[in-house]
Amino acid sequence: QVQLVESGGGLVQPGGSLRLACAASGSIFSIYDMGWYRQAPGKQRELVAAITKGGSTNYGDSVKGRFTISRDNAKSTVYLQMNSLKPEDTAVYYCNAVYTLITTKTYWGKGTLVTVSS
Repeated sequence: QVQLVESGGGLVQPGGSLRLACAASGSIFSIYDMGWYRQAPGKQRELVAAITKGGSTNYGDSVKGRFTISRDNAKSTVYLQMNSLKPEDTAVYYCNAVYTLITTKTYWGKGTLVTVSS
């Protein structure tokens, strides 16, 4: 079982940048597909970006070209570089780990708040 802890959230002005990090522990990081999701007040949780254990990436339409997901298996950490931030990016950002072997197991962090406001 993996434990996930997000960091790097905060208040940033529109057009600014932030880098989120999600540190994993308790299991072998490299076997997991990792993702970032977000949930704004009154809205459903949505996929922001995902990266497979092989390094393939996928992005939500609203963040393509602005956000970049990456992983460092040696540090058991996944990152989300967020550029050109907009007020509509304001949300709690959650880290997600998925492991599939016959069945699928999904793990979540507790989230980190990102507020984009002037």
